[in-house]
Amino acid sequence: MERLATWVTRHRLTVGLLWLVVTAVGVVLAPSLSGRLQSGNHVSGPGFTANTAIAAHYGGAASDPGVLILNAPPGRTVDAQPVKQELVRVDATLAKAAPNLRLVSYAANGDAALVGANRAGTIVLAYPPNVGDDVGPAQMDQLTAAAKQAAPDLSVHGTSYHALEAGNTSGGGNGSVLSELIVGALGALLVLAWVFGSFLALLPLIMALISVLTMQIFIYGLTYLVPSSSPINPAVQYIVALLGLGLSIDYSLLVVTRWREERGAGKTNDEAVLAAVKRAGHSVWFSGVVASLGLFALVVIPNSMVRGIGISGLFIPSTATLVALTLLPAILSKAGPRLDWPRRASRRNPVSGFWTAWSVGVIKHRVLAAVVGLGLLVGLAATATTINIAQPTTQAMASAGSYTDGLHALETDGFPSGTLTAVPIYVPHAADAPAVVDSLATVSSLRGAALATGTRWSSTDGSALVVAVPRTEVGSSHGGTALADIRAAAGHGALAGGDGAQKIDETKATYGSFPLLFAVVALFTFLLLARGMRSLVLPAKAVLLNMLSVAATYGVLVLVFQHGIGMQTLWGTSSYGAIDSLVPVLIFGFLFGVSMDYEVFILARIREGHDRSRSTREGIIEGVSRTGRLVTSAALILFFALASLSTANDVTVREIAAGLAAGVVLDAVVVRMLLLPALVALFGEWNWWLPDGARRLLRLEPPAPSRTPQLEREPAEAGRAMEDAG
Repeated sequence: MERLATWVTRHRLTVGLLWLVVTAVGVVLAPSLSGRLQSGNHVSGPGFTANTAIAAHYGGAASDPGVLILNAPPGRTVDAQPVKQELVRVDATLAKAAPNLRLVSYAANGDAALVGANRAGTIVLAYPPNVGDDVGPAQMDQLTAAAKQAAPDLSVHGTSYHALEAGNTSGGGNGSVLSELIVGALGALLVLAWVFGSFLALLPLIMALISVLTMQIFIYGLTYLVPSSSPINPAVQYIVALLGLGLSIDYSLLVVTRWREERGAGKTNDEAVLAAVKRAGHSVWFSGVVASLGLFALVVIPNSMVRGIGISGLFIPSTATLVALTLLPAILSKAGPRLDWPRRASRRNPVSGFWTAWSVGVIKHRVLAAVVGLGLLVGLAATATTINIAQPTTQAMASAGSYTDGLHALETDGFPSGTLTAVPIYVPHAADAPAVVDSLATVSSLRGAALATGTRWSSTDGSALVVAVPRTEVGSSHGGTALADIRAAAGHGALAGGDGAQKIDETKATYGSFPLLFAVVALFTFLLLARGMRSLVLPAKAVLLNMLSVAATYGVLVLVFQHGIGMQTLWGTSSYGAIDSLVPVLIFGFLFGVSMDYEVFILARIREGHDRSRSTREGIIEGVSRTGRLVTSAALILFFALASLSTANDVTVREIAAGLAAGVVLDAVVVRMLLLPALVALFGEWNWWLPDGARRLLRLEPPAPSRTPQLEREPAEAGRAMEDAG
């Protein structure tokens, strides 16, 4: 690290120019990145097999449909000639207004499954043109307006699963990455201004901007390298923007804080830069490696979306680390003192009086602190055991709005809410399709089935598509046996697919491999930490606490999204009743790696303090008093970045962002500032235990001879661990 810092300061102009070029390339490529990303998901299972066949011949018919509810005037039925004429006009108008959509309607095929109670109303199912598309708010608004114009005498409502999922926001979408990025950056700026009280507050934000743009270049390149079976999902843009912002600022904050501390100790600017990179740089490097590992380990999950995020995630911490260890020292060596103006007197002392008193109190009451901290985490983790992994039900998402009114109109007409998750069935031979419809009409878990007819439903392979209307919502916790019943009754080589069917496949594949993800991340993290810390106790404790912290975060998810505590206040909606299948595994990958940052930041300073004083108690006090403000600030910055992302109108993104935001705060406050010092104090000198056999396995040099007893020698070596690991 010292050699790197020396080279960077001597060639700071070259380093600056190189990063200027990289930033310019990022600015050019970033707007076109979204065009390189691919929606959809590849995962093994019968649902995915069916959807592949459906997509090849019927485009986006494997998606959940948009549903128009058309009711005849009072006293009339859909069999009345004037009503029939209006229904035909609706089909014709919709075909012109949205020519790429595929429609399944009573006017086209006369299937009884599409007619409501007392024959007073009917439905039109609208499917998007392409794989990965959905019928969301904008499309439903367009279809509803066109139907009302075509049939002014009919009562028209529109709804869809994805429109309800978007929170009843008319014409809404997922928002833009830029808006969330700006909100997160503004929150970060407030925290940085409080920490530094000078123009240095802008420096971490500039580093974050450059890091995020550089990450966009890497992701852009990956879209050409990853196989088509594991495409990079558009969700990566959110993750890169927000997680990249938080990590980049965290790493820059650590380096700048240490540089300022060394300057305050009387070192020249160049000496302070070298010292900051030598000390804080090792922590940044080590944290970046562990965070990258936690994200990259997602590739063990046999799910293309998760794997794409895992591959992309490899570059988020590593890019933030590269910027913090090259460009940032170059700028500090050139303009650091000038940027540190005006400097508030209250920020000149790196030792926080509050955190000094806090550490002394935790050490004094270490048993109580450990019991309270562990009790809170274990309680939340116990709550997590009740987690319900499934799609949210429509009732859980339907709070108020036009799409909720559409759902109510649908149910009033006698159609079940499962209509919104209608199951498309690929029938290899079109001649068998009527028999499939008749077979499904006798299944008690279905309202019926309809044959998709019309020019948009013609195929070149001689197949046909049948749509089954389940009484329950496939893929939700109330899905029942509808999907299994369809597969058992359809016969004729028919394949049942749809969004819900593929979600079931994803859940099975993801959580069948979750123990492997757990084992891979835990093992490699333990080995890295054991080598870096030269201890077996500290890494074991760190891994176990991280696992417990992640489990507690799941508990928060259950309380908020499954049971609805605080959802009305925060998002204006009720409980989802379930947690999306991708959320727990992605949170594990993100939070496990990211939360280890704080562990490394604190323990590095505890080791330094212990190395000087030969006292675990003094090491804890020094470590916490000098990093308490830093860790709190870093957690707040990452919290702002993630909390801003939780405003997205996407259930999965919202749950991931809110879960990570809660997890970061929980980890920083309960785990790192309460449990970590309490447990280090309880273990005492055993924190640094490393037997000779483990030392040889980790390929570490034997300790230097010393008159000090073995347990007293280890901390000195642990104090040099980050430098050796670097």
